[in-house]
Amino acid sequence: MERMGVQALLDEHFPQHGNWQGMSMGRVAVVWLSHILSQADHRLNQVQAWVEHHIETIGESLGQEVRGLDWSDDRLEGTLRYLSDDEDWRQFEAALTQRQIQVYDLRRERVRLDSTSVSGFWSASEDGLFQRGHSKDHRPDLCQLKLMLASLDPLGLPIASEIVAGNAADDPLYAPAVQQVRQTLNTNGLLFVGDCKMGSLSTRYLIASGGDYYLCPLSKTQVNEAQMQDYLSLVVSQQVELESIDYDYANGKTAEIAKGYEQEHECHIEIDGENRTWMERRLIVYSIAQGNAQKQALQIRIAQAQSELAALNQPGRGKKPWSDLASLTQATERVMAKHRVTGLFALNYCEQVTPVTQRKYRDRPAQVVEQRRFQVDFTLALSAVEQQMQQFGWRVYATNHPQAQLSLSQAVGVYRQEYLIEHQFGRLKGHPLSLKPMFLQREDHIKGLMRLLSIGLQLLTLVEFQVRRALAQQQAELAGLYAGNPKRSTAQPTAERLLASFKEITLVLIHVKGEVYADLTPLNPLQQRVLQLMNFPTEIYTRLGTQSDDPP
Repeated sequence: MERMGVQALLDEHFPQHGNWQGMSMGRVAVVWLSHILSQADHRLNQVQAWVEHHIETIGESLGQEVRGLDWSDDRLEGTLRYLSDDEDWRQFEAALTQRQIQVYDLRRERVRLDSTSVSGFWSASEDGLFQRGHSKDHRPDLCQLKLMLASLDPLGLPIASEIVAGNAADDPLYAPAVQQVRQTLNTNGLLFVGDCKMGSLSTRYLIASGGDYYLCPLSKTQVNEAQMQDYLSLVVSQQVELESIDYDYANGKTAEIAKGYEQEHECHIEIDGENRTWMERRLIVYSIAQGNAQKQALQIRIAQAQSELAALNQPGRGKKPWSDLASLTQATERVMAKHRVTGLFALNYCEQVTPVTQRKYRDRPAQVVEQRRFQVDFTLALSAVEQQMQQFGWRVYATNHPQAQLSLSQAVGVYRQEYLIEHQFGRLKGHPLSLKPMFLQREDHIKGLMRLLSIGLQLLTLVEFQVRRALAQQQAELAGLYAGNPKRSTAQPTAERLLASFKEITLVLIHVKGEVYADLTPLNPLQQRVLQLMNFPTEIYTRLGTQSDDPP
């Protein structure tokens, strides 16, 4: 964090009130973030005791005497209130990003945009952040807020974030994110990559009109059923030649994952009463894995529907025959809807009339009556099934990037790296940043915490980037990071494993006759190697005490 300039930039962009005493807000935030990264716990009441337990290490690292009171609950709440200021945060975030791009010589070519929701046991308030909406955490019963994140590819470095109400639609969040990225990076020719919610016509026009490029799949709103059929008819009639799309896996193997073709398309949008046009490429792509999975799933649903339809015609104990057509029709439609096979069966309802002899009962004589029973005959509509299977696995992507710099195969490969930003969301919500479960209740505190954790997200990303780049330059791999398999090596270590390799270091202070002796656990070869890859001197540890195998 010192190399990133976190403390200096925080103090510069968040000037503290005159009543603020002791450690600056920037130093408080840096130490608190260190606690979160090492303990995976953002609770405010845990920090002061942790600082007091590590007071010698923290004091030596900061180069000044420290006291635990500087990390009391009140001081941390004040830090969160400073971080919740929108205007100060935007200026700080832009300055922090620009510094990392300069220090680490990062490429500014591709930006990935996506949003996630964060839910908690909060109470909804009118015009507040906590609202109920579509939950990506699968907790629609809880209030939530939303986070829009822009990350710089290929390392996934967060460069811009926006926190909005939990009931906000995703589509309108992309335009402000694009503008924020442009102000931060101060360059054009960027490729913005996002999911289908970025595919609205207005967002694509905003990107294209600003001299940038976009790549995103199009939803059924952008490409309706008739247009999709037109694209697929060219494939069925073999009027287009499909291009094979290969993917290079991390293990060195290459396999065909998709195939497709592309067409030019003219886009139109009306802005301030004027019709604006631009050209884009439509990439019609068939995913082999997705197509096979969808076909297999359809076959399973068809078999289940056939079994349940047959059961409708089978009488049984306690099961009355269908005496009216309306009830049988409703039951059949429920089965079709349940398994999503509506239109894939030819249904024929028929009535059976069977003479039944009723026995004599008291004054009623024995008699023969007609029993009416309805049943449904069904056959699989093979042409409808085949037509539906032809659509499986196909998706339309849109981009205005020139083909010379981004081919069809390259575009598919770029979009398939969507896991980069999803991995960042996983880090933010899980270990080690541990945004969930959320222990805070106030909106300004939660907003400030999410922004503090976004700094931690950037830190983890840069740790990975530094080590991986050094290994790539040396054409080497790092071994010893995997518990139980010390010989296993990797050229793509995660920041979490790199940090975990230092967890066994212990500083022991021994007081003898008024003097203090310090003994530090010697750094093992793996730890020394990691520090070397990160371009850190071993003195950041050894200065804490005299390394010795024997106590003084």
